[in-house]
Amino acid sequence: MGKCAAIFSFGLRSAGATGAPVMSEFLTAALYKFVALPDYASLRQPLLACCQQHEVKGTVLLAAEGINGTIAGPVQGVRAVLQFLRSDPRFADLAHKESYSPKPPFYRLKVRLKKEIVTLGVPGIDPSTLAGTYVKAEDWNRLLDDPDVVVVDVRNEYEVAAGTFERALNPHTRSFSELPEWVRNEPALRAKPKVAMFCTGGIRCEKSTAFLRSAGFAEVYHLQGGILKYLETVPPEQSRWQGECFVFDERVSVVHGLKPGTLELCRSCRQPVSELDKQSPHYIDGVSCHRCVATKTEAQKRSRMERQKQMRLARERNQPHIGVPIVKKAKAE
Repeated sequence: MGKCAAIFSFGLRSAGATGAPVMSEFLTAALYKFVALPDYASLRQPLLACCQQHEVKGTVLLAAEGINGTIAGPVQGVRAVLQFLRSDPRFADLAHKESYSPKPPFYRLKVRLKKEIVTLGVPGIDPSTLAGTYVKAEDWNRLLDDPDVVVVDVRNEYEVAAGTFERALNPHTRSFSELPEWVRNEPALRAKPKVAMFCTGGIRCEKSTAFLRSAGFAEVYHLQGGILKYLETVPPEQSRWQGECFVFDERVSVVHGLKPGTLELCRSCRQPVSELDKQSPHYIDGVSCHRCVATKTEAQKRSRMERQKQMRLARERNQPHIGVPIVKKAKAE
């Protein structure tokens, strides 16, 4: 990778031509690429430093199989980080999806080293050579109308509950690593000659379709750019999407045009809650919701109540509470 400092001026010159609304301060960029990175561990510190230099936050995963992440911050800062990444020839064609927000989508920065950039748990799956056939967002409806296609939502149960495509199969998984077992045992996948898969941004589909092809499925397709690209591209009046799309940042969910949705986040289990969910007697802001109340001990609930109190006091003082750097106290000599 090149030097981050030299790229910053590039980002400043480019920022004025982004087309972002004047009121929107923060640019979010979602990115991933499956590419061989035998030296991935050595990429962490330079990327971390570049993000910190430009006040960019979010989460980036690095593994031997590639990169996956969502970052957000000032427009020029995010563009500087993207340009820094693309200075590595392996990321020269790195694609990303953009959206804007009037408030920070992330409060912290994490650059982590992983075994996989999306965990399927099946060794030897290489999406860069085995992934299914891409279907552009504008062509996706035709695939949904094909009676010879089985459509599968490869996301987790709570994501599917927020919204999905009509007639899509729900594997009812709690994590992506449960999908292979469902594939091995689901007879509906073998009832028709074609399988089409979709997910939020495309990364899980690349890996799941590669897994299907390695298991002998011949005609496998997936939505290029995922649900987010579909919601960005397809007009609402032509859409087959039902509900909202859960996203893994402070926006919580988006709808057509990638506008913010209505869902909020349970701060205890970090799963989405609707206005109806908040009417449940099990919902206590920042403490529990109907999904997680049974999994929390009384001590955990008291701890979360205290956290909510501290957050409320911070708001009243107009002080930040989340995302403030933790300064470790020096040990006494």
